[in-house]
Amino acid sequence: MALKKKPTTGMRDILPEEMRIREYVLDMIRKTYRTYGFTQIETPAVEHIENLTGGHGGENEKLIFKILKRGQKLDLERAKSEEDLVDGGLRFDLTVPLCRFYAAHQAELSSPFKALQMGNVWRADRPQRGRFRQFMQCDIDILGEASKIAEIELISAMTTLLGKLDFSQFTIRINDRRILIGIADFCGFDKERQDEVFIILDKLDKIGIEGVKEELIESGFNDTAVEKCLDIFNDVSKTGDEAGSGIIGADDLKKLADKLGDSLEDGVSENLLSIIETVDAMRQCEFKIEFDPTLVRGMSYYTGPIFEIAMDEYGGSVGGGGRYDTMIGRFVGTDTPACGFSIGFERIAMLLMERGYQIPDEEKKYAFLIEKKCTDDQIKQVISKANELRSAGNTVTIDRLKKNKKFQKEQLAALGYDNIEEIFAD
Repeated sequence: MALKKKPTTGMRDILPEEMRIREYVLDMIRKTYRTYGFTQIETPAVEHIENLTGGHGGENEKLIFKILKRGQKLDLERAKSEEDLVDGGLRFDLTVPLCRFYAAHQAELSSPFKALQMGNVWRADRPQRGRFRQFMQCDIDILGEASKIAEIELISAMTTLLGKLDFSQFTIRINDRRILIGIADFCGFDKERQDEVFIILDKLDKIGIEGVKEELIESGFNDTAVEKCLDIFNDVSKTGDEAGSGIIGADDLKKLADKLGDSLEDGVSENLLSIIETVDAMRQCEFKIEFDPTLVRGMSYYTGPIFEIAMDEYGGSVGGGGRYDTMIGRFVGTDTPACGFSIGFERIAMLLMERGYQIPDEEKKYAFLIEKKCTDDQIKQVISKANELRSAGNTVTIDRLKKNKKFQKEQLAALGYDNIEEIFAD
């Protein structure tokens, strides 16, 4: 019986050709990040709902796929609120699970601990190009390292990976959450509502500076504070590379630090400038690094430097991260320095597919097409030959020869099989 077509869920099937690209990228991620000392871990897809709704996930907490209680715990007749119905949810990122993981296993882990995670996450978002409700995230995090070495290592590892995947001319946008707080204090925004200000500022790329102004005023913020804040952003010139390097906006960082004065925590601008200059000096592929005071990132758990990868080829961000020194304290009671970076795996894989990217052949691929009339002895001979080739590290498939062999061979060639042999009956 044929299955009826169901309404879309915002999740998708993945065909073999795309799967080849995805597996190649995942393998490249593992190999590259391991050279930087990251070790792979795995956490469950389902987290307790209290872990996911602690207020650190920003807008993503509104997008959680929640899971009903099971068995006797689910009492529909007596339920009065959502809390009576729900006790779990699908993770919306890998950072919250990592913090819980670290709290549970801290005594068994090295310090600092350099974690690599790759796994699906879920958000009840509106599907669009490069954005799905179920998607793969690939994160690297350094836990227990308070210095700028963590930021430098993370950005270096990520840019090296992109270079190996033939991406260039992208931009690392970088800011510091403490600079945003300094701007908010300087402009006179209430401390209790600064996170609301940052969430609205995070929409700058989408709705423009006038849209941000309108939304801030509609949200009840003081007109003078709003004008003062937007004047700061308008004053950032981003007038090209500094001294011919890949750095943009270093002069703006220094100028902004002078303007904010005592409103900015001591050493913040110097630390950020040092990260920028070191990353630029040590880069292994072509990219630019740009100080951008308008960069916010929606997660309220960030406490220090924050960064994103901007790629013209995509028309937006293809990854980001930052420092979150207070989040692990929710689980262990004491704060632990932490910094992480998540690459936009789905968008990277999509861009490679759209390019028609050819995976470099590290092994040969053979196909044996056996005519239906072939004897058992012939089939055994083919399997024996195939096993020899497989033992040498090659990929081998054995199929029946179809009537439309031209189309069959074209399909195999599209999958990378460039050694195709037909086996006919004696």
